[in-house]
Amino acid sequence: MDELTRLTAAELAERIRTREVSAVEVTRAHLDRIAAVDDTVHAFLHVAGESALESASLVDASLDAGTAPASPLAGVPLALKDVFTTTDMPTTAGSRILEGWRPPYDATVTSRLRAAGITILGKTNMDEFAMGSSTEYSAYGPTRNPWDTARVPGGSGGGSAASLAAFEAPLAIGTDTGGSIRQPAAFTGTVGVKPTYGGVSRYGLIACASSLDQAGPCARTVLDAALLHEVIGGYDPMDSTSIDAPVPSVVEAARSGATGDLTGVRVGVVREMGGEGYQPGVQASYEAALRRLEKLGAELVEVSCPHFQYGMAAYYLILPSEVSSNLARFDAMRYGLRVDSGAGAEEVMAATREAGFGPEVKRRIILGTYALSAGYYDAYYGQAQKVRTLIARDFAAAYAKADVLVSPTTPTTAFPIGEKVDDPLAMYLNDLATIPTNLAGTAGISVPTGLADGLPVGLQVMAPALGEAAMYRVAAAYEAARDAEDGGPLIHRVPEVTA
Repeated sequence: MDELTRLTAAELAERIRTREVSAVEVTRAHLDRIAAVDDTVHAFLHVAGESALESASLVDASLDAGTAPASPLAGVPLALKDVFTTTDMPTTAGSRILEGWRPPYDATVTSRLRAAGITILGKTNMDEFAMGSSTEYSAYGPTRNPWDTARVPGGSGGGSAASLAAFEAPLAIGTDTGGSIRQPAAFTGTVGVKPTYGGVSRYGLIACASSLDQAGPCARTVLDAALLHEVIGGYDPMDSTSIDAPVPSVVEAARSGATGDLTGVRVGVVREMGGEGYQPGVQASYEAALRRLEKLGAELVEVSCPHFQYGMAAYYLILPSEVSSNLARFDAMRYGLRVDSGAGAEEVMAATREAGFGPEVKRRIILGTYALSAGYYDAYYGQAQKVRTLIARDFAAAYAKADVLVSPTTPTTAFPIGEKVDDPLAMYLNDLATIPTNLAGTAGISVPTGLADGLPVGLQVMAPALGEAAMYRVAAAYEAARDAEDGGPLIHRVPEVTA
C-alpha cells in the first residue's frame, strides 16, 4: 500500500500545499489503491480516473503559479455517495431505475467540492435510494466491510465508509436520514457526521425523506471531518430548508478539542440508550468511553429521554410516507428506465417501477402510501409527527442539563452479509440509537472507541441544532486520548484487504 493512502486529509493537504508531493501523485496513488482492492470491497459504482487526474492537475498548476489554495483541502481526493447529482458522472442512487442517468446539473455539495479544489474520485455504492442499513439493498451488489469482507459495512452509505476503511479515499461524503452516515462509520472504524438539518444543502441530493435527509462529511479523523464540513456547509438559496446562518466553527473546535481538556463540559448520558439489547462488547466499549471522558475533565450527567423508545416506530411511518411522495417522480416518462410494454402510460409506468425498484424500496412505498391514505393519515402519519415533537422536547430538556449527549452509535458491531437482509425489523433495529437525532433535526457524530470481538465500535456524540462546535470538541478530545492510550489510530489496525 502506498504511504500516501494512509495519510490523513489534513496531512495530504499540507504536503500538496508545500509542494512536497503533487495533487496528481496523491490522486494516482488512490486510483491505484482502488484498482487493487475494489473488486473485493466494491465501495465504488463509478471511478472517474481521467477527470480526477485532470482536476488534480489544475490544483497543481494553480499552486505552481503561486496562487493560494482554493481551500484547506485543495488537491485532496474524495469519494462521493452516488445520491448527489454530477454532470460528468452517472448518478444512480443505487437503483436500476436510474441506471446510466447523467444529470444536467451538479448538486450544491458537488459544486462546493469542485470549487474547493477537492478531487472527486468517483461515486460510491449505497442502499437503493438510501433505504437500508447494510448496503445490501443496492441494485449493483453489496459493499464489503474491510475489517471482515464477509460482513456488511453498514448503510445506506456503506460505500463511502468502506472506501475510507480500505484506504481508497481519505475523505467521503454521505447522507444521513436515520443513521446512514453514523452507523457505517461505527461499523468501519471511521468518523461520520450528521450535521444540523439545513446545515448542508440538499439541492441535487436525490430525496429519500425530505424532512430527514442530511448530507455530511465522512473521514478517518475528527479534524478531517471538520475541514470537509466547513467546505460543504452553509446557506444555499437553492434549498428552501437551508439555514441562513454561518457554519459553526468546527475546525477550530476540533483543533481545540485535540488538546484533550474537557474541563467544564457537561456530557449527558442518555438513560434510554445502551444496556439491555446492546451487544455486550459494544456496551463495554461505551462504558470505557464514558470513563475516558471523565478522565479528560468532563462532567457526566444522566439525562432521560423517555420518548426515544417510540422513535423507530415514528420514523418508519414518517420516512415511508415521504418516500411514497418523493419516488412518485420516477414514472418512466421523463428520465431513467422505461419499460415499454406497448400499452398505455399507466401500464408503462407500472412495468417500469416493477422492474426498476428493488424489494426494500417497494416495501417502503407500500407502507408510506398506506400511512397517507384516507382514513389512516391521522392514525399513522399524524400520530408519528406528534411523537416527533415529543422527541424534540426530550432533546431540548436534556440539552438544558448538558452541552452534548452521548450513546453507543449502534447496538451491535457489523453483522455477516445475508444475516438480516430478509428480516426487515432486524435490519431496522440497527438505527435504534441514531434515529432520534434525525427526527429532531439536531447534530450527531460517530467516532471510533475500539474493537469488540475484533470489529469496530462507535461512540455517538450529539449536539443541539447548530451546536456542532461542542460536538466536534468532545469527539476530538476523545479521539486524541484514545489514540494516545491505544498506540495510534484504530483505523491503522484494519486488516489488509485481499482479492
